[in-house]
Amino acid sequence: MEQLQIAAPCHFGMEAVLKREIYDLGYEISRVEDGRVVFEGDYEALAYANIHLRTPERILLVVAEFEARSWEELFQGIRGIAWENYLPKDAKFWVTKATSVKSELFSTRDIQSIVKRAMVERMSKVYGISHFPETGAEYPLRIFIMKNRVMVTLDSTGLPLHKRGYRTLTSKAPLSETLAAGLLMLTPWHADRILMDPFCGSGTILIEAAMMAANIAPGLDRSFTGEQWTNLIDPQVWRDLRADARGQINPDVRTNLQGYDLDPRMVEIARQNARRAGVADLIHFQQRDVRDTSHPKKYGFILTNPPYGERLEDQKDLPELYAAIGRAYRSLDDWSMYIITSYEDAQKYLGRKADKNRKIYNGMIKTYFYQYLGPKPPRRKKQEN
Repeated sequence: MEQLQIAAPCHFGMEAVLKREIYDLGYEISRVEDGRVVFEGDYEALAYANIHLRTPERILLVVAEFEARSWEELFQGIRGIAWENYLPKDAKFWVTKATSVKSELFSTRDIQSIVKRAMVERMSKVYGISHFPETGAEYPLRIFIMKNRVMVTLDSTGLPLHKRGYRTLTSKAPLSETLAAGLLMLTPWHADRILMDPFCGSGTILIEAAMMAANIAPGLDRSFTGEQWTNLIDPQVWRDLRADARGQINPDVRTNLQGYDLDPRMVEIARQNARRAGVADLIHFQQRDVRDTSHPKKYGFILTNPPYGERLEDQKDLPELYAAIGRAYRSLDDWSMYIITSYEDAQKYLGRKADKNRKIYNGMIKTYFYQYLGPKPPRRKKQEN
């Protein structure tokens, strides 16, 4: 089958996690860039990635790459693409987003206009029509220009992949589903280990953990723009992949996932979200102050997204809050703790420098992923026959 270049954008700082995820699905990586991994696959891989990958924001079909230092070079580069191989004559097509970094072509509005005009000129000549009805399937384009290098892509995803469909209500500073999944993958947590989130908010971290434990594909219950591309992907491919994904779900998995929040409304929202995700039976949610954190067992994990002090009036409370987190962690025997926060003084008030610290961008917010590593549990002895 035809080998395509497929681009998967992700949060800055999560490229290595996404790369490992793509490798685990069996695809070859072409290159890793800031905020993006490009890999090889066919049209079935495009569908498979949308359904199964947990950490990227979109799955993009790379149509072409070329150099452009002038508007004329951009126009000619776009016109030279065989759009008739991708878009039928009734296709609805537009540039949904254009980005330009360190390039001579910096007006995104002009990029969008010129790309559309060049596409129309090419397709008018091929199809022999001057007016396109655009009444058919949607083919949204995303154009990336970095140092005058143009990447032209078709967006097969539509709504971003963090829109799993289970979260209708969120907390004030929600963590996206894709970032929550990526943070989990940065830890050694597995389904047989305890996981606690003392600031669970709408429950995203624990719901993503439960879906991973039960092997529920993140895109299983949502739709994608690429499903409309029947000229490129047989609809039966999507149906078969979803059926296969449903067959891989482990309904018998057992977990120890615990979510706590001071706000009882958020606890109820988290429960509702977990029910929609089909994992309510795998997570225990309860109203509780972080100061009351305790657990009798050893070797558990805390993974949490505590308040950052987004509002100025909230910042005065952060020193005591983070000190309380530090005290709670020290009360747990041989646990590990992972915290994502933009609070610059977090380590100071937690009472200890993190064993590891990773910079991750949560949207436009620079955050730090502080990792406090507890000891590994002893290996279980194999039972004798």
